[in-house]
Amino acid sequence: MKKTSNFRAKVFEMGKLVSYQKNSVVSQTLISKKTGTVTLFAFDKGQGLSEHTAPFDALVYILDGLARINIAKKPFTVKKGQMIILPAGKPHSLSGIKSFKMALVMIRG
Repeated sequence: MKKTSNFRAKVFEMGKLVSYQKNSVVSQTLISKKTGTVTLFAFDKGQGLSEHTAPFDALVYILDGLARINIAKKPFTVKKGQMIILPAGKPHSLSGIKSFKMALVMIRG
């Protein structure tokens, strides 16, 4: 994971802050606080995150591409411009149907 940079009071395009790399997952943390995080990811086709749970809800917004997101064994296809909320305590996983970029917003509480 990349080191968090200072993005405060700056205008930028989120999708340009992470780049695709062959057979890899790339991330860039925009905000990291005790109360939550905002992280950008770029997944090459076929790459993903294995099934896991989190103790709080997480919002996933697809910036580019096409992702398969499973929540409690139920599959969702999510494309550019769409978002989904991953419920706290429910197992979920993500994988790239095509290469995709996403913003992950987690708020603890």
